[in-house]
Amino acid sequence: MDFSLNQDQTNIRDTVLKHCSRFSDDYWLEVDKKGEFPFEFYQSMAEAGWLGVAMPEAVGGAELGISEAAIMMQAVSESGGGMTAASSIHGPVFSLEPVARFGTEEQRQRMTPPLLSGQQKMCFAVTEPNVGLDTTKLKTRAEKCAEGYRVNGEKIWITNAHVADKMMLLARTTPLAECKRKTQGLSLFFTDLDRSRIETRLIPKMGRHAVGSNMLFINDLIIPEEDRIGEEGEGFKIILQGLNPERILLGAEAIGLGRVAIQKAAQYARERVVFDRPIGMNQGIQHPLAKCWAQVEAANLMVMKSASLFDQGQECGVEANTGKYLAAEAGFEACHTAILTLGGMGYAKEYHVERYLREVLIPRTAPVSPHMILNFIAERVLELPKSY
Repeated sequence: MDFSLNQDQTNIRDTVLKHCSRFSDDYWLEVDKKGEFPFEFYQSMAEAGWLGVAMPEAVGGAELGISEAAIMMQAVSESGGGMTAASSIHGPVFSLEPVARFGTEEQRQRMTPPLLSGQQKMCFAVTEPNVGLDTTKLKTRAEKCAEGYRVNGEKIWITNAHVADKMMLLARTTPLAECKRKTQGLSLFFTDLDRSRIETRLIPKMGRHAVGSNMLFINDLIIPEEDRIGEEGEGFKIILQGLNPERILLGAEAIGLGRVAIQKAAQYARERVVFDRPIGMNQGIQHPLAKCWAQVEAANLMVMKSASLFDQGQECGVEANTGKYLAAEAGFEACHTAILTLGGMGYAKEYHVERYLREVLIPRTAPVSPHMILNFIAERVLELPKSY
């Protein structure tokens, strides 16, 4: 049993960290301040080939595993870019799994290369108002018509929809009342984000201002049948293939944020002198940071275990959810402790740790809350009755 990175994985980490060093803390502070998408960073990662790290070689990818994708995304976050950097490129890394696994060869060749090259951007349109995690209750309707499907409905918390050219859309093609099982009747589409039929409205929010979250209002959008991924009515089953990788990558990104927060705090503690001694000599500073380091590194082991299981084709739902939970909790504590270490300066934007704290709340909250993860573990591992 080997818990260390192999040479190829170490090279990925080192190369990504070096690449991301071109984008300073001040760059991320500025795009956060202006609320502007980090186009330069996005394009640089596309040109370097990182967007296709887990995609097949036949469509321009590197055909590596989710383990390598997690290492890459962790390094992106750890570089200081945090969730802003990670979320800007997160979609193509995992959201194209349904196309790779269930799309036709024509769809894979048509849909994937423009995204991996940076020519196009995408969003992942699943979540809806008043539905939350109860995905089978989605209200967005895709009805058969002469041109393919006519879609009407609303989506919410859709990352990057305001700059996207394409969207992965889950919609109901058969009314729920007509389905034998509630997981039936949902279909998955990868199609143009037609702004003449879709209004995107940014949601003002606490952090990650450079990567927008949107409401989508879809009015008579026509989707050709050739843009449907897999069989009609099988979208829920298909989209599940992307949920575990999403949790793994969010966990890896939370680890990256925890690591950079600890690094910033330790550096400050070494340099900040009060009462003629660096504050890092005080155990009241040392112990919280050391505890955070231990928690972050322990959580990382579960994240990487889940990635390894996924790459081996084994069931990893429990591990992926557990890794995401532990990483987000440890990352949050690390970012909070970093602010406490810096004291008043921790609250100042120029020291960056306040940005880390705002951003680490994303993996702590999304795509599934810590409470729902604990429900899942209680049911699947402890065999306790379902509570919802």
